[in-house]
Amino acid sequence: MATAPLPAPAARDPAWSGRVGWTLAALLLLWPLLVVAEFRPWQLFSVEGLRPAAHFLADFVPPRADAQFLALVARETWRTVAIATCGMVLGLAIGVPLALLSVRTLSISALAGRMGVAPAALRWFVRAVLVVLRSVPELIWALVFVRVVGLGPTAGVLAIGLTYGGMLGKVYGEILESGDPQAASALLRNGSGRLQAFFYGLLPQNASELTSYTVYRWECAIRSSAVLGFVGAGGLGQQMDNAMKMFNGAEVCTLLVVFVLLVALTDRLSGWLRRLLG
Repeated sequence: MATAPLPAPAARDPAWSGRVGWTLAALLLLWPLLVVAEFRPWQLFSVEGLRPAAHFLADFVPPRADAQFLALVARETWRTVAIATCGMVLGLAIGVPLALLSVRTLSISALAGRMGVAPAALRWFVRAVLVVLRSVPELIWALVFVRVVGLGPTAGVLAIGLTYGGMLGKVYGEILESGDPQAASALLRNGSGRLQAFFYGLLPQNASELTSYTVYRWECAIRSSAVLGFVGAGGLGQQMDNAMKMFNGAEVCTLLVVFVLLVALTDRLSGWLRRLLG
């Protein structure tokens, strides 16, 4: 029995017109943004740009590696990790209570249907506080706290704590509300408190996702703590800022290598923690 011949493949992609159209539309929308941002990457390859860059990079060799400087770098690296960790703990202390207050599933008045006026107003206020906290970058918070408490790690801890408190509270609330509310609602209907409904109804089914996001945020906090050093919050960033102001390329090279190794180590550690706790 003869089989019907297979149809010849199309000479061109049948969806090419749609792809080309959407690509052109995206470019038309992106072009005004690039103009406003004054994005001119070709200036990096001009003679005026390459000459100072080459001179600056030439100062990187050889990197500074004497015992005294390496001891200073080790101490500031540990301080960077400490700033990130303490800031993360402060962020958890702020974000977790605000997240629980913003979750509709844990509202007793919402069990009957529509949430009461007072709980709804409180939920709106908490969400507004979270918006304010995460809207202000940690760099801006650090500049404010440097003026209040002076130079040093305290400003970095407070800056990370406030910004990350807003981020954690928002994401934790969304994770908890995306879970199955039946277990928590059943506990609340049978007289359990909100904390009991959270620990026995919502937390077990969302623990893995909450843990993964928390570890990821700790990894981001380590990066942020290094950047905050540029405004006087201590750590590797402050040493980097001092070295660049003194045009000491050898110290800058050593600090960059240490920072890359720190980020790589943090990434491996956070991955291991996700696998262990997930």
